[in-house]
This record gives sequence, C-alpha cells and structure tokens, in this order.
Amino acid sequence: MWGSGNKVLLACWIQALLLLRLPLSCVCQEVGGCFWTADILSCNGLGLDLLPVGMPVSGVTLDLSHNRLTQLKRGSFQGLSRLKALNLAHNQLCVIQPGAFQNVSGTRLVHLDLSSNQLQVLERHYFSDLPGLEELLLFNNRIVHVESRALAVLARLRKLYLSHNHITDFPFFSLQQNQPHLSLLDLSSNRLPKLPLQDLADLPLSIQKGLYLHNNSLLCDCSMFQLFRAWKQMGFASMTDFQRDHVCLVYGMQRGAVRFFQHERYFEKCDVSVVTAPTQQDSSVSVKVGQALLLHCATALTGHNLTVAWVSPGQEYVVPPGNAGSLNVYANGSLEIVAARAEDSGTYWCMALDQHQQRNETREVNVTVVVHRHGRHQEHFNTGFTTLLGCIVSLVLVLMYLYLTPCHCPTCPTTAGLTGPTGSQDRTLGCIQTSILSPTPPNTTGGPGHKVSTNKHVVFLEPIKEQQNGSLTAGPTLHNSAHLKTHQK
Repeated sequence: MWGSGNKVLLACWIQALLLLRLPLSCVCQEVGGCFWTADILSCNGLGLDLLPVGMPVSGVTLDLSHNRLTQLKRGSFQGLSRLKALNLAHNQLCVIQPGAFQNVSGTRLVHLDLSSNQLQVLERHYFSDLPGLEELLLFNNRIVHVESRALAVLARLRKLYLSHNHITDFPFFSLQQNQPHLSLLDLSSNRLPKLPLQDLADLPLSIQKGLYLHNNSLLCDCSMFQLFRAWKQMGFASMTDFQRDHVCLVYGMQRGAVRFFQHERYFEKCDVSVVTAPTQQDSSVSVKVGQALLLHCATALTGHNLTVAWVSPGQEYVVPPGNAGSLNVYANGSLEIVAARAEDSGTYWCMALDQHQQRNETREVNVTVVVHRHGRHQEHFNTGFTTLLGCIVSLVLVLMYLYLTPCHCPTCPTTAGLTGPTGSQDRTLGCIQTSILSPTPPNTTGGPGHKVSTNKHVVFLEPIKEQQNGSLTAGPTLHNSAHLKTHQK
C-alpha cells in the first residue's frame, strides 16, 4: 500500500515529466515597444498614454502598469478571450467607460489590478462584464464612494483591496448574499466616521473574519468598541495583527485619537455584557490553549424576556454571570471561555427560553482546544520527508527545463531608451519585466505589519517587479499607436 508521502512524490514526478514535454523552442521578440513571451505581454513602464493596438489574442497575462493611461474606452480589450490577469496599476485612470471590459474574456479574467490610479467613484457598470473576477485591487486611489450595485455581479470575488482611499461610507449590506466566497475585504486607511453595526453583524462570518478597518476616522462610542472587542476575543487576525492601528476619535477631533485596544479605560463605563456580537458562528470552532473564546447563542429568539443558560462538556450548568472562574455568561447570551484548557474541549449546549411566548430553542457548538506538543510521530516525519524530497525533485526538473533549453535570450541591458536620429530602440529582445507574473497578491499573513508609507500599515505589500525567464513564443507584429516616453530605466 502506498503511503501519502509516496503519493505526493509520484505526483511531483508526473508534474515534472509533463513540464518537460512542453516545446523547448526559444524565440525572443519585441513588438511595438512591448515584449511578448509565450502567453505574457508586457508593456510595463513605457510611458503609454493610449492602449497599444493589435495585442495578441493568445495573451493570458497583460501588464500595462507604470504608464500614463487616463481612461478605458468601450471595447478597449476586445478579442482578448484568454486573458486571466490584467495589471493597470500605477497609471492615471480616472474614467472607465461602460463596456470597457466587454468581451474581454468572460469568466476567465480572475485578477484585475487597478491600484495606484485616480478613480473617485466605483460605478455599477465598472465590473458588470467581469463575473469571474476573484481578486480586485483598488488600493491607493481617490475613491470616496462605492455604489451599492458596483460589486453585485462579482459572485466569485474572494479578495477586495480598497485601502488608502477616501471612502466615507461602504454598502456592507450589499455583501450579505452577493459575495458568498469573499474572505478578505481591506478598508483600512480610509475616512469611515461611523460603522453600520447591524449590517456588519449580519455579514457571513467568513467576511467578518477578513474585514480590515484599522486606520480610519471612527468616532469613539461603546457600540463600536463592543463589536471590535468581540472580534478580538474571537481571534480575528484583523484585530490581533493591527491592535496599534485601531484608533477612534474623541469628540471627532483628530488630536483626540485613542488606540482603544491599548487604552480600554476610556470605555470602562461601557456595558460589555450587551456586546453586539456576530449573529453567525460556525458549529465547530477551535482555540489555542490559554486564549479566550467567545461562543454565541445564535437562535431565532430575541427580546427582553429571553433567558439563556449553557451546559458545558463537563455537564456544568452555567447561567449569567457565569461560574466566577473559567466561564462567563453575558446578558446577550454569549459564553466566554476566559483561558482555554485542554479539558474545555467538547460540545457546549446553549438553551434559550422565552417565558413570555413559552418558546425555547437550543444550539450546540463543538469546541476544540489545540494543544501544542513537542516532537512528532515517526510516520509524520516520513511523510514530511518524502513530500520534501518530491518537491525538491520537481523543482530541479523545472529549473532544468527553464535553463537548459536549446537557446537562451540575451540578458537585459541596464539601460533602455530611444537612441539615434531614427529613434531605434536600444532594448534587447526577449527581456520582459512584469509585476503580475503571479496573479495572486502576496500572502496577507506574510507581512501584516509592512508599510506602504511611513505611517500607514496595509494588509499586504504591493507586488515587486520580477523578470521572466523561460522559453518564448513568436507572435505577430504589434503596432503601437501610443506615445513612447523617452526614459532611463
């Protein structure tokens, strides 16, 4: 019987063999100032103020970043039916006309980067032709308003980055049903003065976990503090990773900003027992040893006549205010495990009784307390070792494919520009620079504390430019109708 490690090794070998069966021809080509290799077209940093015409229809990745584009007209990307990733970052876009992305690639386009432009309002027609979009980058624009239907068509959206804008309100209510896969919404470093707390509480838990709201202009009030405190107790990364960046304004004055997670004394008069907790919670949750966990009695019963009690895995009957020890029960029915222990694992039963209407409901939540253990079982070690070996073999074969092809493209010169009276380019053929070779933005867990400027934190770092190596595919001549700006790389 094959073990899991051997199966991984076999899969790595198969993957490497398939890569080696790819064509090994190497053709470098520069067309119209842009570089085209395989299915990647890069027009990065050429000073274009118009889109190039005659772009190859076989393109899968198109990089138009670091240019001077000011608008996208109807049919700008007509015919690019295979496009999956489009980078328009670092331009001067302020207008996107209806139909700009019409017939671009239907549901195939999954990554769109419009960051570092001059957009001011997200209108409802912007993304109506991109139902397959999964990652949308709009940070570092001048956006002040998001129309309620602007994101409605994006049913597959997983990540939305809107940090470093001027947003004063956001239609959270429109996300309740339209974005079932949304797991990251970055609204940090904006100008939100007050949050629609009920709309936030009604969001699916998956959206609440990935909602980033630090560095805003929130006014200090008990409701805001109570909601954020509940999220912190549930261990949401948006709260725990950016504690110093969560501030609120006392009496609406900028100089009265308070880091409320570090100075909770400003809210000591708030009644935390009536915390506005999320209305949804997974039926199974986990917590690390020593951490706090908040469980919610999310039943359909509400009102002042509601009585809530909990039964712990040890058959302990717990009612408000709790057992004055490891368990606390708040007036809204939430149960807090103050410091999780291994013996706190198990099923917790919540019983809600409405004495006025003579109705009752129950809910159960399975809690797993994660205990860190030193050492590993020998079988786990063997599985990990074979997995590592398989990946190393796969990596070596891929490198062989990339660098041992029959011909090699010349290395990129250190400078590139327009020289001579005829304007001939001194750019070496086959050298491509693009910042979207990988359509997925960097992992948000890799650098939550990194900065895009001196004082403002963002959820992820902007993609770093990379240089493409590998076999190239010849393509048709691309006539560039755009103005090429003479510049020094």
